[in-house]
Amino acid sequence: MESVGAALEKALAIGGATGVAIVDFKQRRVLGSLDHGSGLDMDKVAYGDSDVMRAKLYTLELLGYAPDSVEDILITLAEELHMIRPLPRLREGGIFIYLVLDRDRTPPLDEIRRHLRSLEPLLTL
Repeated sequence: MESVGAALEKALAIGGATGVAIVDFKQRRVLGSLDHGSGLDMDKVAYGDSDVMRAKLYTLELLGYAPDSVEDILITLAEELHMIRPLPRLREGGIFIYLVLDRDRTPPLDEIRRHLRSLEPLLTL
């Protein structure tokens, strides 16, 4: 779990990040989380966004898309961005990163995506 902690720390270092969790959507559980002002209950995040991930994968399957075609799912709120990033190498295990960002302090999305991609090699689950 040391690798989870390191990945969480690096994710929370992204500009505007206020919370992060690494979630197993198959088991609907949080493998680790850090909060820096998001105030979210990460257990609820794991449960609710596991359903979001499942629904998106099911819909893609119905449409004939490969499940690994999802780079991320972005949810835009009035003051926050919530990003769900499935981890391709750990996809079989159902692992994703859930990142909460303050909209006013968020860097460009491509920069966030690049940063999250760099975290996957850190994770050994």
